[in-house]
Amino acid sequence: MTVLFVDIVGSTRLVERLDPEDLRALQRAYFGTVAAVLRRWRGVVEKYVGDAVMALFGASGSDGLDAYRAVRAGLDIQAALERRHPAGVRLRVRVGVATGEVLLDLAGVRDGGHGAASGAVITTAARLQEHAPPGGVVVCPVTRTAVAGLVEQRPLATMTLAGKALPLDVWRVTGAAGSMPARHRVPLVGRRRELASAADEVTRALRERRARWISLVGPPGSGRSRLLHEVTRAVSQVDGVPVRRRVTACPPYPCGELAPLADLVRPRPDGTVADGPGGVLAAFLAAPDDDTVAARAVVACREALLGLAAGAPVVVAVDDLDRAAPALRRFLHQLHVAAGERGLPLAVVTTCGSGSADPLPAPARRIPVEPLDPLDTGRLLRHLLDRAGRPAALAARLLPLAGGSPAVATAYASADPSGEPGGVPAAVRRLVDARLDRLDGTHRAVLLAGAARSGPVVAAVVEAMLGWPAGRAEPLLRALAAAGLVRPVTAGGWAIDALVARVAALRLSRAVRADFARRLRAARDTAAGRVPGAGAGVPSRVAGEREVCPLGAGRPRRSGGGARPAPVPPDRLDRSDPLRPVPGDPVLAQPGRAGAVRAVPGQPGQPARAGPATAGATRTVADAAERPGWRSGPSPAVTGPPPVAPEWPGQRTGPPPVAPAWPGRTGPPGRAGRNRRRTEPGGHALGLAA
Repeated sequence: MTVLFVDIVGSTRLVERLDPEDLRALQRAYFGTVAAVLRRWRGVVEKYVGDAVMALFGASGSDGLDAYRAVRAGLDIQAALERRHPAGVRLRVRVGVATGEVLLDLAGVRDGGHGAASGAVITTAARLQEHAPPGGVVVCPVTRTAVAGLVEQRPLATMTLAGKALPLDVWRVTGAAGSMPARHRVPLVGRRRELASAADEVTRALRERRARWISLVGPPGSGRSRLLHEVTRAVSQVDGVPVRRRVTACPPYPCGELAPLADLVRPRPDGTVADGPGGVLAAFLAAPDDDTVAARAVVACREALLGLAAGAPVVVAVDDLDRAAPALRRFLHQLHVAAGERGLPLAVVTTCGSGSADPLPAPARRIPVEPLDPLDTGRLLRHLLDRAGRPAALAARLLPLAGGSPAVATAYASADPSGEPGGVPAAVRRLVDARLDRLDGTHRAVLLAGAARSGPVVAAVVEAMLGWPAGRAEPLLRALAAAGLVRPVTAGGWAIDALVARVAALRLSRAVRADFARRLRAARDTAAGRVPGAGAGVPSRVAGEREVCPLGAGRPRRSGGGARPAPVPPDRLDRSDPLRPVPGDPVLAQPGRAGAVRAVPGQPGQPARAGPATAGATRTVADAAERPGWRSGPSPAVTGPPPVAPEWPGQRTGPPPVAPAWPGRTGPPGRAGRNRRRTEPGGHALGLAA
């Protein structure tokens, strides 16, 4: 999750010199301005501390751009306070933004309660804010990577923050970046058919002087942007006539609805601009983010591109059209229709997501960008590993995780992700979290229940874990298969995509995993004619599955080279549970998280004790509970034994349940960013249907 922390510069002096009534008016105007900006960027105010505001991004659903929305909110807060001087006072604030692991109370977020989130990243955001210049927005390294290419950044310094054992690189964000196309440094692999098909369509349209629309359709990370780049390069001339290329990209949440259009109508190579009456085109190029100026320049922009096509073939390429505002889509449709009516050699090539339902003007061609096959994925991984100086033998282990996605393959091959939770790179977590949060509550529940176990997923097992009636899970599994999240492997069995299973399991709390195991044992005992719990002394098997969390909880093994989550508290499971930690088993702290605080389970009804989790340190379950000198404090992760009623003590997951399948308390949806989000007891994010 991404955390934003904003605080007033010189607030103590301000309080001292203002009358209390003037101070109250100033505070109301300040908090109202900040809250309005946060709502616009879908941030959730977690608490007010004096004159400071802390907000969460990703608590109400992840779109993979939570860090970007937080940074843009910080920039807009600064701009809004510069324009508004409440009580005649010019307020200056500092903003710090950090991304990291958070334990989230969904009910607390829904009800606006303080203390809804817990984690070291909250302290990091507050400390970063202290080092920001007045009027500035600073970010941590994780946030900086998440927004690379989307905002303008410059390094400040390597700083030692209070309470942090290691220094931290700090970056200042100066503004939103322009709509520049992405750079591609990796050779194109496995896209010969799609490239040839798209290039053939473009060439035919330009040669026959018939306007045509080609849409490259694929999920994020499928390499559709790279394919667009190669298509524009492949069609360099037609019948000996050079082709003029006009390329732009639609950034997320653009500052102006028609801002990307400016890249399509930049001056010609000779420096001249085919401007319309009154110089509206020149005015638009000077202020592309001004929607009023852009609206007046729409006709001039269209005529400029049509005039360009009258002299030579033109390819208009637009990346990420699904991010575009309706005004830009209308412009492209009108341009395509006008070129067809005039018989001009113009082709429009766009990229968009698989779920895009935007109708295309005829004639049009949709070219799907499917996942790479295993052979091409292996070739890409070996090239990336060689370029990163890593052993090529790692390709075999990374192949099932890449899942045919070039973006996932690049993230895994570029650096060792063992320091990340579950061994999943931050960029990959953002992609998968966004996919999970697009599911409704029931579909996500099936996926999370299946991810809590290794091996094939059987509908009857899912129904036992969720307490559902027989026959309810099967149609949901088929729907997940249609979405590409699971696939049939045996008669009645389904396999979850390896990467999706790993990320989904990261969102489960220890209490939910324990309750899953307890429900499975009870269901098996009932099926065998035993009193539930009577056969708990014998580990059971269903359909050849092992009752083991894929992340390795309760087993002394690693998953994907990464740190495994802390085990289920001993007081929540009987000794026969295969998920139960055995005294003496090592509990690995998360590498690279020096200074983070890890909760240590206490006895039922007692608060947990917490202490610093040093990178690479190990401790046992037995000695952790007896270690003297640990700080005491409440732990939202442990409140006692798990309930026996069909309510869940919480989970690391997202959107509110869908009635009537989810009774009980609900909370806002998922999260994005680098790390997992767990939900404390009381969140009831994974309720059970009657």
